[in-house]
Amino acid sequence: MAKKKRRGHGEGTVFLRKDGRWQASFIDSNGKRRYFYGLKQSEALERMRRAQEEDKQGILASGPNQLLGVYITEWLEHVHKPTIRIASYLTYRSMIKNHILPALGQLTLRQLSPQQVQAFYSTLLNEKKLAPQTVSLIHAILHSALENAVRWNLVPRNVTALVSSPQTEQYEPVVISPDEAKRLLDLARGNRMYAIVLLAVTTAARRGEILSLRWSDIDLKQGVIFIHRTMNRYSGYGFVENDAKTRAGRRKVVLPAVVLQALLEHKAMQEDARQKASAKWKERNLVFCTSTGNYIQPAYVWERFRKLLAKAGLPDMRFHDLRHSAATILLTMGVHPKVVQELLGHSSIAITMNVYSHLLPSMQGDAMGMINDVFKDDEEEEKEEN
Repeated sequence: MAKKKRRGHGEGTVFLRKDGRWQASFIDSNGKRRYFYGLKQSEALERMRRAQEEDKQGILASGPNQLLGVYITEWLEHVHKPTIRIASYLTYRSMIKNHILPALGQLTLRQLSPQQVQAFYSTLLNEKKLAPQTVSLIHAILHSALENAVRWNLVPRNVTALVSSPQTEQYEPVVISPDEAKRLLDLARGNRMYAIVLLAVTTAARRGEILSLRWSDIDLKQGVIFIHRTMNRYSGYGFVENDAKTRAGRRKVVLPAVVLQALLEHKAMQEDARQKASAKWKERNLVFCTSTGNYIQPAYVWERFRKLLAKAGLPDMRFHDLRHSAATILLTMGVHPKVVQELLGHSSIAITMNVYSHLLPSMQGDAMGMINDVFKDDEEEEKEEN
């Protein structure tokens, strides 16, 4: 059997190697010979023909064929990290280290196929038992990294565009009623958790927004609060403050009288703590701080909140669900969705209505009742009065 088969001019060559693989090659438009391999002759030829077509279209990858593991690590550190927040960076790094590198890291960029990526997602879902939301995030990371690889001409296409990402379900928040919120607040009265919980359930502010508040952000005379930053704590970074992500996220909120009174009482308690701490006090002008004026650990607020829930006999829920509870209470009271949107800091009313669309049927029922009162017959109205 002939081991070497020459093809016509411009079509390249193909032959059987000593290791049992077929090797095909051709010279691209830049004068560089390209090599392609397969266990079958047809596989090597198919890969070569695909590359020849890409060469004709001017999209043939010309950069180095790096290992996916090497490339995606460098992409995250040097390309993507400067554009995202620390929280996102740490999440991306964890997903890459714990899932992408072990499964796909040893493949080269051009080896990676849609079938391999789809099988990878299936393994994560069915064997590793990861949540669809987590696998969807991993898909987003791979897609973003490979889009950059396409721009750098390291690969001719983004294979993740040909893969189905898992369907994710929207999180259903646990929402408390006004009476349940009052029960929670009664238990918190007398310590700083009272003002923290009250702010969350009346203004829909996030935990990080509340813990980053300075007294300079609050106008007690005008009764308004300015929200324009958030704070969290990350391992290896400590406490980190960030400006609001969007213009809508930087917002002014009018405070109800009950909140203003709670803040005044809280300020008096804080002044007592400052005097007791004396020289140990670290002045940061924070509204909510430790007994020495420093940042409060977000995890501490979460633990105290869970204990309050248990004492109140309420279901376990995230602190963030107080934000959803505030929006739900306002909407069911008939407050215009545009006002709720501004309070939440959503960039458009469409986002607000998408999140809280489940409230619309009851709101429509109330609206139709009012419409009925306007247009019902005079005779029918007289019957009701009698």
